[in-house]
Amino acid sequence: MRAFFGVACTALALALGGCATVEPIEDVTDAPVVAAKGKTVAPGDVGTAIQRAGQSLGWQLLAEAPGLFTGRRQLRHHLAVVEIEFDERAYSIRYRDSTNLEAKDGQIHPAYNQWIESLDKAIRAELGML
Repeated sequence: MRAFFGVACTALALALGGCATVEPIEDVTDAPVVAAKGKTVAPGDVGTAIQRAGQSLGWQLLAEAPGLFTGRRQLRHHLAVVEIEFDERAYSIRYRDSTNLEAKDGQIHPAYNQWIESLDKAIRAELGML
């Protein structure tokens, strides 16, 4: 009986896991720049915080223009490319392209959204230390 229960649970987990192969792409739009209380923030400070956060998570960031980075994260055969726009008030992280992340019709592999969530959290942490 135990063996049957174990097999049934494994089959159910595989079936449910197979249903969640893609999900909507989640961008970060106009996230407020929040620094330590009483601190004035310059756009350069925001850019430095974004670079530190990205590098700490394995993102390669390239400055395209003032207030704009292109970010690339590659893990094995998977690649995500994003645009990060920022100024002293807010920043946004937007999907640009990917390889082997099943992107189609505004949907993508859940790992991409996890990467973006982690990047957003790291940026907020770096900004809080300004």
